[in-house]
Amino acid sequence: MAGIMLGTMQRGTARNMNRVLPILQSLLLGLCFLAQGATAQLSIEIAGGGANQIPVAILQFAGEGVLPGSISDIIETDLQRTGRFRTLYAGGVGSPPTEPSQVNFADWRSRMADAMVIGGVTRLPDGRFEVRFRLLDVQKQAQLGGIAYTMTAAQLRLTAHKIADEVYQKLTGERGVSSTRIAYVVRQQGRFELQVADADGQNAQTVLASPEPILSPAWSPDGTRLAYVSFKLKKPVVYVQDLVGGKQIPVANFRGSNSAPKWSPDGRQLAVVLSRDGGSQIYAMNPDGGNVRRLTTSTSIDTEPFYSPDGQSIYFTSDRGGSPQIYRMPADGGAAARVTFQGDYNVSPRVSPDGKTLVYISRSGGRFQLASMDIASGQVQVLTDTQRDESPSFAPNGRMILYASEVGGRGVLAAVSSDGRFRQRLTVQAADVREPAWGPYLGN
Repeated sequence: MAGIMLGTMQRGTARNMNRVLPILQSLLLGLCFLAQGATAQLSIEIAGGGANQIPVAILQFAGEGVLPGSISDIIETDLQRTGRFRTLYAGGVGSPPTEPSQVNFADWRSRMADAMVIGGVTRLPDGRFEVRFRLLDVQKQAQLGGIAYTMTAAQLRLTAHKIADEVYQKLTGERGVSSTRIAYVVRQQGRFELQVADADGQNAQTVLASPEPILSPAWSPDGTRLAYVSFKLKKPVVYVQDLVGGKQIPVANFRGSNSAPKWSPDGRQLAVVLSRDGGSQIYAMNPDGGNVRRLTTSTSIDTEPFYSPDGQSIYFTSDRGGSPQIYRMPADGGAAARVTFQGDYNVSPRVSPDGKTLVYISRSGGRFQLASMDIASGQVQVLTDTQRDESPSFAPNGRMILYASEVGGRGVLAAVSSDGRFRQRLTVQAADVREPAWGPYLGN
C-alpha cells in the first residue's frame, strides 16, 4: 500500500519523480536567445498582509515619461509583493522632487510615512538613460541611500528591480529578491514549455518547448544552468541546460526512470533518483553525468533529494517506515534519520537558505498543504489553506515560498511568506502552470 501511495505522490503531489559577471549580466538582461516570440506572462494577485509593515511612499520619478514604462510603478509593486511594506498614496506633491531639499518632510510625516523614494530619469546623448534614486528617512529628514544607474530601455524592469532590492535591504537589513528569477512549466493546448521569468512573472522566456512532459526544474547555484526531467525520449531523462548558450545535455539516461535532480550548494554535484538497479534510489553524479554513485540502498522508494545549505546533508522522501515521510542522511550516503513524525504523509522536502526551516507537503483530511517545520524544535505550522499544493521552493532570502497549487482544476503558482501571513497567486490565463523553482542570487 505504501508503494502505491508514494507512486501516487510521485505522479501528483510531487511530480518530481520524475563566472563571470558578463555571463551573469547577459542572463539577467533578458535571456533573449531562449525564445523567438512573446510568451504568456504570469499575472499576480496579492492577498493578506505581512506583520509590522513599513509605510513607504514611492514618488513618481522626474522625467520618467521618456521611458517605455513607469519605473516608479515597478518599484512600488516590487515592494508591495514582499509583504514587508505598506505603500502610501504619493499624489498631490506637484513637481516630482529629485533632491532631499525639495521634499516637504512635514507633509510626509503627516501622511504617516517612515520612508520615501524619489528619483529622476535623464536621456543621455547615446540613447541610453541615467536613472538616479534616493531613499529618505522621513522622520529624521536624512538620506539612507541612493544609486545612479545607466541603462537601455530594455533594461527598465531590471533596473527597477535592483532599486527595489536596494530599498528593501536598507529598510529591513535583509537582501531583496526582486531582481531574481523563477522557472516553471506551462502546459497549454497539449504543449509543455519550461519558462524562466522575472520574480514578478514578467519577461517570461521559453527555455524548452515539447509535446512531452517536463518536470522538476532545478537551478544551479550560480543561476546559469537548469537541470530538469524531459519525456521527449518517451521516458524520463535528466538534462542540464546552459541558459546563456542554450546547449542541453542528457546527464541521466539509464534504464528505467531518471528523475528529481537537485544541485549541491557548490554546484559540483547533482542528486538524482534512478531506478536502473531496481527500485527508485538516490544517486549522486557530476553535472556532466559522470562519476555516478549510489547513496541509498533501501528496499523502499527513496526519492526527492534536497541538499542542506551547508552541503553536509540530504533530505529526502521515503516510504521505508510504511508511509511517505521525510528523512535526512549524510550527503555522501549512510544512515538516515526520520525527520517528520506528525501525520502519515509528508513529502517534497525543501530547506530554507539559513538551514533553520524545513517546508514540505503534508496531507491532512484529504488536503495536500504546505507545512513548515522549525528544524531545531520540530514545531510544525501549516502555511496554506488550499487543497492540492506541491513543489515548494524558497526565495533566496528565505522570506517567501513559491509553490504550485490547483484552482478550478487548473494549475497555478502561489507564494506565501514564511510566517504564513502574506500570500500571492501567479496565473497564466487559460494555461496550467506547475513545477516552480525560485532561482538564486546572481552576480556573487
